[in-house]
Amino acid sequence: MNYSTITHFQQKHSFPLHFIAIIFLFFTSNIIVDAQDKGMLRGFVADSLTAEALPYANIVIKELNRGANTDSRGFFIMASLPNRRLTVLVSYVGYKSRQFVVEIEPYVVTNLRALLPVTNIQMKTVETTGERAAKENATDLSLQRIAIRDLENLPKGVELDIFRSLQTMPGVQTGGDVSARFYVRGSPGNENLVQLDNTTIYNPYHALGIFSAIDPDMISSMEFYKGGFPSEYTHRLSSVLKVITKDGNKNSFGGKASISLLTAKLFLEGPIPSGSFIISGRKNYSDVILKKFRNNNSIPADFYDLFAKATYSNNSFLQDAKFSVSIFNSSDKIINNNLLREDFKWNNKTLDFNYFQVSDSPLFYQLDLSYSSFYGEKIPNLSGAKGLKNNLTDFTMRLDFSYVYDSKDELAGGFKITEVHTDLTLENFRGQVTNTNTHGVNVSAYVKYKILRSSIFGADIGGRAHATRFAGGGSSVFLEPRTSFTFRFIPEVALKGSWGIYMQDLVTISDENEVVSIFDPWIITPLYLRPSSAIHYITGLEITPSYNLSFNLEGYYKIMHNLAIVNDQKYFETDPDLIAGSGKAYGVEFETKFQLDPFKFTGSYSWMRAFKDVRGVVYSPRYDSRHNVNLSLEADFGNGWAASAVWTYTSGLPFTQIAGYYDRLTIDQISDNKFLLDAYSPFVLLGDINTGQLPDYHRLDLSFSKKIQINRLKMYIDISVLNVYNRNNLFYFRRDTGERVNMLPFLPSVNFKVEL
Repeated sequence: MNYSTITHFQQKHSFPLHFIAIIFLFFTSNIIVDAQDKGMLRGFVADSLTAEALPYANIVIKELNRGANTDSRGFFIMASLPNRRLTVLVSYVGYKSRQFVVEIEPYVVTNLRALLPVTNIQMKTVETTGERAAKENATDLSLQRIAIRDLENLPKGVELDIFRSLQTMPGVQTGGDVSARFYVRGSPGNENLVQLDNTTIYNPYHALGIFSAIDPDMISSMEFYKGGFPSEYTHRLSSVLKVITKDGNKNSFGGKASISLLTAKLFLEGPIPSGSFIISGRKNYSDVILKKFRNNNSIPADFYDLFAKATYSNNSFLQDAKFSVSIFNSSDKIINNNLLREDFKWNNKTLDFNYFQVSDSPLFYQLDLSYSSFYGEKIPNLSGAKGLKNNLTDFTMRLDFSYVYDSKDELAGGFKITEVHTDLTLENFRGQVTNTNTHGVNVSAYVKYKILRSSIFGADIGGRAHATRFAGGGSSVFLEPRTSFTFRFIPEVALKGSWGIYMQDLVTISDENEVVSIFDPWIITPLYLRPSSAIHYITGLEITPSYNLSFNLEGYYKIMHNLAIVNDQKYFETDPDLIAGSGKAYGVEFETKFQLDPFKFTGSYSWMRAFKDVRGVVYSPRYDSRHNVNLSLEADFGNGWAASAVWTYTSGLPFTQIAGYYDRLTIDQISDNKFLLDAYSPFVLLGDINTGQLPDYHRLDLSFSKKIQINRLKMYIDISVLNVYNRNNLFYFRRDTGERVNMLPFLPSVNFKVEL
């Protein structure tokens, strides 16, 4: 890509970030000089039996002591290599390491395909050394890359769940045992972007949120940004969770079946002509866990999720290209069969097409066409609750590219067009129905440049420009400049930092005082409000004194503007439904990891403060947990035996206390046929918002697992014990009766899985 191409690209998409263009010209002007007599190595790492990509595998060139990691698709690229024969070591946890000899030629991209066989012998030193070499200048502050294998030895609770695994990380808060919802660094759950591959999932939770709607069996890896995420992500203020799915076994048919105390699951995979497929389905059959949150009263919850994906790759059709089509559907119902209680229904549906291309040059690009919808309904019956219906549809087209220069620097960019339609129907206490129907298109583009030419310094400089808002209102441009850096003083110590501006034009309507949120309705931010925005300031220190010991310290400060808040003082029809608020959050997070075979210890502590300001009233939101401690110990004893223990502590969350009660007379209770004194209804009077504090939460979970293999047949038995010392963690008090409801008690759980 020459200078005129870059300039034309920026002019075509109207990027006003002139400082980025200057940086591009400065660094690309040196590329021709640096590129003399240099070559590149590009590779793909996969499982030798299934041909499934291995994400985040370690690549080390022994003669140069240079490393790299494969991306979520199993690809890697190493630039600026000398013209000579080199030895490449490829390693991955749970697989036998392999060594390859390659000839690097000047101005040529050399390709390597590494297929690794599964083994029970893990070379921790080799794998960790490769990881350290790959991270020397990586701009990965606040990023967690997680392969599904990293989660399998942790206590599974009811069953393994990806969202609950996030809650053991510093800076991530939870709503308790009943909820897989997570809150990141003092921000609400609607500010977390959840993507299944490249498709947004708007309500990725099953009944009462006890776990996510995404089945772990279909997952290859995850990328989780707790903040400071780069410019390819947008429309959220707090965090990004990208879930990458498997492609399926390209060589033979296989399947898994498993059962837990709550659900039964089935997973199928296998080859198709020039490709592969996977099908994953899960259905509940018992409420033995859910009813623990209603003092052993049954909960009539009915839910399922289904995912299917087909992948096609044929060099005779299109060289080095891959096509995939996937569908996802999750559905939940809570039908009480009692007219005095409200019922709930909600579902998610997605359809995604992806085209990924590797060119003859060090260029990757992909095209995504996706559809995502969410529908939620609350049916009040005769309960006295307010009715609610919400429907959202999202059509998105995006094109992304990345290019690696001979100097090792990288250029990436792309554009995105998203059309969103939301429909919200609300009912008030008088039975009056209000319908809000909104529709809008957002057009945005981004570009970034990664400076990776030095082993001691790396930087990611970029930004995104939005040409339109979902709510319309002209062509005003909203800019999201972002940057991050890594400076490694010595190989064992690195200083990291990031800064960025983030915008969100889709929000949810939620009640701060609601104890259990079944689902939150989505709407487009109305035109009379500016889009919500946030500024992230993050810094970190990484210390790795040895291959088996590491320390990470991060501090952050977030400022939020124009937060869309429900107007609780709307008295007239002309009053706005939403008003603007502001907020801030700051904190410190510490994490250490120590590995001494067969044990692996992880410990973390986080301290946080969060505030919201609405109409001059400053308060702490319900997810503001001051102190959080997570300790985990994993052990792999070999021969299929593994065990783990996790202890979690969270200081008490804020809540709104009851100030008193009074009798309220409503208009529909006035009648000539009865005395007014008999027509009053008791009404709860709440105190100042979130000035109370719940008791501290802590819990110990244990897990034991055994893997049995007979030829191709594999069996997995997991025994977990939740809340080992039976801590009475408070869930909530019923405001109408004063009844105390606790979270999960001492609870043994068994999971059984068969794989063929």
